[in-house]
Amino acid sequence: MGKYFGTDGFRGEANVQLTAEKAFKVGRYLGWYYGTQHPDGKAQVAIGKDTRRSSYMLEEALCAGLTSSGADAYLLHVTTTPSVSYVVRTDGFDCGIMISASHNPFYDNGIKIMRANGQKIEAEIEEKIEAYIDGEIGEVPYASREAIGRTVDFSAGRNRYIGYLMTIPTRAFKGMRVGLDCANGSSSAIAKSVFEALGAKTFVINNTPDGTNINRGCGSTHIESLQNYVIDNALDVGFAYDGDADRCLAVDEKGNIVNGDHIMYLCGKYLHEIGQLPEETVVTTVMSNLGLYKALEANGMRTEQTPVGDKYVAENMMANGYEIGGEQSGHIIFSKYATTGDGILTSLMVMQTMIEKKSPLSALAGEMKMYPQVLKNVRVADKAAVKANAKVQAAVDAAAKELENIGRILVRESGTEPKIRVMVEAETYEICEKYVGSVLKVIYDEGLAVEG
Repeated sequence: MGKYFGTDGFRGEANVQLTAEKAFKVGRYLGWYYGTQHPDGKAQVAIGKDTRRSSYMLEEALCAGLTSSGADAYLLHVTTTPSVSYVVRTDGFDCGIMISASHNPFYDNGIKIMRANGQKIEAEIEEKIEAYIDGEIGEVPYASREAIGRTVDFSAGRNRYIGYLMTIPTRAFKGMRVGLDCANGSSSAIAKSVFEALGAKTFVINNTPDGTNINRGCGSTHIESLQNYVIDNALDVGFAYDGDADRCLAVDEKGNIVNGDHIMYLCGKYLHEIGQLPEETVVTTVMSNLGLYKALEANGMRTEQTPVGDKYVAENMMANGYEIGGEQSGHIIFSKYATTGDGILTSLMVMQTMIEKKSPLSALAGEMKMYPQVLKNVRVADKAAVKANAKVQAAVDAAAKELENIGRILVRESGTEPKIRVMVEAETYEICEKYVGSVLKVIYDEGLAVEG
């Protein structure tokens, strides 16, 4: 983890940690860096943004930085993170930028940078950008005269992405009643048109963004409203996206939440049954539920685990040729169609599985038993000091030994906040609470926790 860049780009409160000046410098460095790889010094960069008020400010700052370094900035306007990834890899851009803080509140924002293949950029480039922002490396040259870059309206790229999504399902959704919660974010202008084009009777909520209501009481982080909406309107299924639509959670016809682990199970099993799951493998992070591993194993499949972060899942999948992977939070990657998590694509793949299997979502997801899981966060002054503390490590080791045959414990550093996350899965919530509490007590007794 760098000073500014975490597991999902440069993220912070707009005009506090993430200022227009820093965005300008990110653009300056990227425009120069990628320009050096062209004989004429002219890089091409695609930019998308979500619906936050600050996204417009940051877009203009990035464009100023890019064009002043000689790059051309192609504006996709309000769009999803996966659409930027798609456009970058299909239209030959040097890199792509998405302005979004994903599921965070509206006052936060972020800069996600993608390389030419649509995946997130290498840590080495992030380190160079950080050094440039902090003045640790020399100034990069300004372009002049005809070498100054342009900003180009490229809404056509977003429209091509919408058309691409419509081609993926092999069966129409006719007769299906589908609810969509767009989180007042990027999917508001895209998801409904895709489902309607495929024949679904579509019901949409939280699709009126005003710059400050993104993720507020809605979307994949506040799925309760969609649960009620599905029941009240007798829908067959509901899908909830986050602010930039790179993740998706579902609600079955009974109002039950279907999380990312359920989705990996039911889609992975379907691909396994039709012979399209390479090496019968699903890629997960270490945070996936124990129930997922047991259900996959019982059906003749195996898993590979990565650190938390969809970028690590993507790297593993691309390196090994795997087809499906993701996170419990709903970042699901289908590598046949995308190189990053794509919420709308995920909902299409769930629909495809339901239709092909002729089964309601409750039956498909219900095959997997979720183990009780308790996850608690503690704010700390020094994450590394907590992990290195001998008494904390002894408490973790003791819990792991006692849980060996009935569950597991995982203690990890947050990639985006000054927090330690303690998670236990076991046969009952009482057991989970017991062992999470035993580790948290030591962290507090050792004076490692801070208020706030």
